Amino acid sequence: MQRIHIIGGGLAGFTAAITAAESGALVTLHEAHHTLGGRARTAEGPYRTNEGPHALYRRGPHWAWLDRRKLLGPVATVPLLEGTRLRFRLGGTLRRTPPLALVRLGRRRAEHAPVDTDFRTWATEQAGEAAAHAAAHYAAVALYHHDPGALSAAFVQERLRRAAALPPEARYPVGGWDQVIDRMAARAWNLGVRIETASRVDADALDALTRQGPVVVATSLDAARTLLRDPSLTWDSGRTALIDLALRTRRGDAFAVSDLDAPGWIERFSAQDRTLAPAGQQLVQGQFPLAPGEPRTVGIARAEELLDLGHPGWRERVEWRREAVSSGRTGAVDRPGTTWRDRPAIDRGNGVFLAGDQVAAPGLLSEVSFNSGLEAAVLALRASEPRSGRTTAKGLGLKRT
Repeated sequence: MQRIHIIGGGLAGFTAAITAAESGALVTLHEAHHTLGGRARTAEGPYRTNEGPHALYRRGPHWAWLDRRKLLGPVATVPLLEGTRLRFRLGGTLRRTPPLALVRLGRRRAEHAPVDTDFRTWATEQAGEAAAHAAAHYAAVALYHHDPGALSAAFVQERLRRAAALPPEARYPVGGWDQVIDRMAARAWNLGVRIETASRVDADALDALTRQGPVVVATSLDAARTLLRDPSLTWDSGRTALIDLALRTRRGDAFAVSDLDAPGWIERFSAQDRTLAPAGQQLVQGQFPLAPGEPRTVGIARAEELLDLGHPGWRERVEWRREAVSSGRTGAVDRPGTTWRDRPAIDRGNGVFLAGDQVAAPGLLSEVSFNSGLEAAVLALRASEPRSGRTTAKGLGLKRT
């Protein structure tokens, strides 16, 4: 069996590495940075932030996969009391409950929504213009896109249904996402995976690796496009302003505020995981999608409007603050007439396979990285074995994507 090389030490890369190594393959994982994790990195220091709001969804495929291997570790749920502090901005004011029409729309199954119609048009037919408007903005918590209503109805409805599910699907790895990555890295290491950090692979080095055996490129789509010298590797993603705040604790602050007037969300992540900030402080993170050409200041101004509503007096309580823009790093979005099957294919030919959150695999947010990493590993295993011993997804007990 040839050695399988994996480029990228994030969720997709480690999913591929573990899957391949569990089948007996020789695996080397190359990570360009000194630390592992990709977009699942958690900042060191007193404020344990990820790159924007992060959550695992309990019904997702990687939940069972991680749990079966004891890689999930402790996870937090939103305490019942905090759940009652979810607020919604609608018509410029704060309210405790979403519009009933939005709730009803969120219960509709995704398969009832058409692929080739935009969400705004379909949802307006189902529940009226006001509900469609609010629902599109609520779904932005899982989209990071400035105009969710313009995307495929089926795509948005799947995310709306899961984001609005009761009881909530969202779960939070205690201590941040790098705790999951650390456990995945330890699992890979124990399986014999060679992990090389500060190992940047350029296009020429990638060509050399492909002559040794199969290669899984588990990077962002932008990086893969450069590595593979393939300008066709493009897909729509979001662009969003990110804000992280540490505030001195005040009783009565909202747990989260969903903006139904425009796409945006802030959440007090230390409500469910007190390890993310020092005692007496709370960690608030938010994301506010930006239209093409809009500056970060537009998103931050909207964040401050929600903070004024949900966290009175927050300006006098700030202990730490950070702002950023995430562009093309928020997962794939599917426009009308497209599905995940239309995204860049995992199998790129000549023993090269693609994994990440913008490629041809189903799922919500990080689930796309997981599913594509799994599929890429299965295909790489096939390519690395003699024809008579080709590995199949069925033989590994996997559901092909």
